[in-house]
Amino acid sequence: MLGNFMRGAALAILTATPVLAAQDTITLGMVLEPPNLDPTGGTAAAIDEIVYANVFEGLTRIAPDGSTVPGLASSWEAEDGGKAYLFHLRPGVTFHDGSAFDAEDVIFSLDRARAPDSTNAQKALFEGIETVEAPDPLTVRVTLKAPDGGFPFKMAWGDAVMVDKANIPEIATKPVGTGPFRFDEWVQGDHIRLAAYDGYWGTKPALKTATFRFIPDPTAAFAAMMAGDLDAFPIYPAPETLAQLEADPRFKVLVGTTEGETILAMNHKNPSLALLKVREAIAHAINRKDIIDGAMFGYGTPIGSHFAPHNPDYTDLTGLSEYDPERAKALLAEAGVKDLTLRLALPPTPYARRGGEIVAAELRAVGIETRITNMEWAQWLEQVFKNADYDLTIISHVEPMDIGIYGRDGYYFNYQNPAFNKVMGLLDAETDPAARSKLLKQAQEILANTYANVFLFQLPKIGVAKAQIQGLWENAPMPANDLSQVHWTE
Repeated sequence: MLGNFMRGAALAILTATPVLAAQDTITLGMVLEPPNLDPTGGTAAAIDEIVYANVFEGLTRIAPDGSTVPGLASSWEAEDGGKAYLFHLRPGVTFHDGSAFDAEDVIFSLDRARAPDSTNAQKALFEGIETVEAPDPLTVRVTLKAPDGGFPFKMAWGDAVMVDKANIPEIATKPVGTGPFRFDEWVQGDHIRLAAYDGYWGTKPALKTATFRFIPDPTAAFAAMMAGDLDAFPIYPAPETLAQLEADPRFKVLVGTTEGETILAMNHKNPSLALLKVREAIAHAINRKDIIDGAMFGYGTPIGSHFAPHNPDYTDLTGLSEYDPERAKALLAEAGVKDLTLRLALPPTPYARRGGEIVAAELRAVGIETRITNMEWAQWLEQVFKNADYDLTIISHVEPMDIGIYGRDGYYFNYQNPAFNKVMGLLDAETDPAARSKLLKQAQEILANTYANVFLFQLPKIGVAKAQIQGLWENAPMPANDLSQVHWTE
C-alpha cells in the first residue's frame, strides 16, 4: 500500500513538471560598448543597437524592410501640403517607471531635441519644426517651417525617440522608455542586460531577458560563438571564419545590407586636403577591391558617393574615382604638393584597423605618408567626430539616408559647398517622389565630383546565430537589434 502511494506521488510529480521549458533568454555579442544609453544625446551606433525598438520607441519606427511604420503613433496625416502633421497616439502606453505616456511627453521630447542647448547628434532632424502642440492628450500636431514629405521618416530615427522627463538625470546610464524591454543591468566593460517589461502596451516579446556582451576582438568573437557562450553575433567581426561557421549545423549565417557607407573621411580644414586635386589624388590612390578583400574578406559593395546601393535613387559613380596610382601621382604634382604626411585616425572596428594598413600602404605608393593612431571608441568620438582633430579616418556612417550631413556647418568633414546645400534645400521642400529622386542623384554627383571623401564600400550586415533563433534582422535599415520578434524554435 505504501509502495503504491509513493509510485503514484512520483508519477504526479513527473506529470506536473514540463518536459522542457521554452528558451526565453538570449546572449548577443557586440564589438563596441556604447558610451551611454541615451540615443537622443549620443552619436554612437552602439547605443541604438541596444535600445532602439527595445527600450525606446518613437512616434514612428523603421521596419526590417526599411519602410516607415507606426510606433507610438498608431496613425498620422499630413496637413497643409505637408507643412503640418497630426499624430494620433496609442492609448494605454506607459513608461517603464509606470507613468503614463501622452502628448505632453511628445512635446517635451521634441522640444528637448531641438533646444539650443540640445546635445542631440541629429539636430538637423528637428530644425524644420515650428511648433509642437497637443489638441488633446492623445493627439499631437507638429507644424513645420516648410513642407517636408520625409518628416514621418525623420521621426523614426533613434535620435527622435520619446523620453521620460523624470528620467533625464539618469537617462545615460539607467534609461526609461516605453519599449518591450526595460533596462536591467550594466556591468561596464562586460555586458548590458535588458528584461521584458510586463506593462508593455503591444505584443509581449517571447524573450524574458537579453544580454549584450562586448567582445571587440574578432578571434575572441569566433571563440565565444564556437564555445556556445553567445547565442548570436548580429554584426559579426570575423568574416574570415564564416566558412567554418556555415559548415557547422549549430549555426546559421545571415548576410544582408546596412545603411553603412564606409569612407576614408578627409578633414577639409587641412590646407592640403582643401585642394581638390589632392583629394582626387587620394581617391585614385585607393583600390576599393583591396580594401574589401583585405578588410572584409570579400564582403562589401563598392560605392562612389555617400549613398546606399540598395536605395532606388542610387547612382553608380565609382568610375569617377577608380584605382589609378599614376593619375594620383600626376595630380599631386599638378597641385604642387610634396612630402605630404597625414594623420590617419582609426577607431577600433576591424574594418577600420585592417583597412587602415592597406590605405597607408597605397598612399605611400603615390608619395603620401601617414601616421596611424589606433583609437578607442570614446577617444575617436571626442577627438575626431566632436573636435575634428584629424586628417584622415576610416568609418562607416550607418544612419539611414544621411547624405545631408555634408551640408552641416561644423560637421567633422568641414566640407562646404553652396551648390550641394542648394540641392539639399530643394530636397527638403520637395514632396514629389520623382523630383526628390532627381535631386538625390544630383547630390550624389556633387559629392563624387568634388571628392568630398573617399567612398570605399557599403558595409554588409554579416550576422551569425544559433540555428534555432528566429526573428533577427537580416538587413539593417538602421542601427538596431530589434528583439521584439526574436524567439527560439525547437
